[in-house]
Amino acid sequence: MAIAVLKLIFSILFLSSFIIPGYNCQEFSRKSSKKEFGLKREKLSHLHFYFHDILSGRNPTAVQVASAAMTNTSSTLFGAVIMIDDPLTVGPSMTSKLVGRAQGIYASADLYEVGLLMVLNFAFVEGKYNGSTLSVLGRNNVFSAVREMPIVGGSGLFRYARGYAQAKTHQFNLQTGDAIVEYNVYVFHY
Repeated sequence: MAIAVLKLIFSILFLSSFIIPGYNCQEFSRKSSKKEFGLKREKLSHLHFYFHDILSGRNPTAVQVASAAMTNTSSTLFGAVIMIDDPLTVGPSMTSKLVGRAQGIYASADLYEVGLLMVLNFAFVEGKYNGSTLSVLGRNNVFSAVREMPIVGGSGLFRYARGYAQAKTHQFNLQTGDAIVEYNVYVFHY
């Protein structure tokens, strides 16, 4: 009995591959339409929040996970890699409303100035963007007044996202390395 049921299921699956329009199991790619994925008119959204990078204290949100060899004398900490899970808040105070987290890594990638490679996701936890993410991949020249980094994608309501993020240091503690960075993000999405 079980074998007969398995044969029936296999036969249905096999035959359905010929019935489904536009599907060919031998295809590597095919054209798709926006309508097929439920994509409507593209929107431009502006998000504003503060990024809290905490390296000090009992509960740091940024932790160095790798560093260059002891022979590296670079003043830029070239080769250092930091893993982050930083809070994103509405205002510059840590007690202001949490809207998401910045999760990923940044690494010192410049021998001559403090230039970071940023590879992170803004994972939102508030409002209509709850569960959606934006992905950042770019260079952050830390001592520039305003830095611009590309938004290269996203998920949820930010699926097919593209745009840019502008970062501006709000506060930096030279002794601890803790920083609060203001972000303005401009993103096209559906």
